Order: sequence, then structure tokens, then C-alpha cells
Amino acid sequence: MKLVDYYADWCGPCQMMKPIVEEVVSELGVILEKVNVDENPDRAAKANVMSIPTFVIEDDNGNEVDRKIGGAGKEDFKAWVSSHIK
Repeated sequence: MKLVDYYADWCGPCQMMKPIVEEVVSELGVILEKVNVDENPDRAAKANVMSIPTFVIEDDNGNEVDRKIGGAGKEDFKAWVSSHIK
């Protein structure tokens, strides 16, 4: 399982989520992939990312399992990520 974080440096909510994402990933031992949508517009388009931040949970084969759009508090975000750990 992997968490993919689609973000942009200029995005306020993305910057707000950065420390939350880093803490949750560290606490849960989850693999994190960060994708800057300005530097990787094709990747963002392929993943149908329409707004940021967008967080995608992928299975071990790279298939999307779930997605969350926008900011969240740490406990809500952690609960969402945790619900996908097997």
C-alpha cells in the first residue's frame, strides 16, 4: 500500500497538510510518494486530479483503492490512512 500526495508548492491547503502527512506516514510506516502537479501535469491528469491536495491510496499493484481531496485534521487523516492498512 502506498499513499500518493498530489500537491503544488503555491497551494495553501497543501502546505497546511504537509506536516500532517509527514507525521502520519512516519507513525504508520506507510510509503509516501509526493507528486508536484506543476512539474508532473501528465501524471496528475492520468490520475484525474482536478483539485489539490489530492491523496490517493494505491495497492501493491499501483491500482487506486481510495482518494481524499482537500485538507483534514491529523486524527481524521490518520484514521483514513489506517483504514487501508492490511
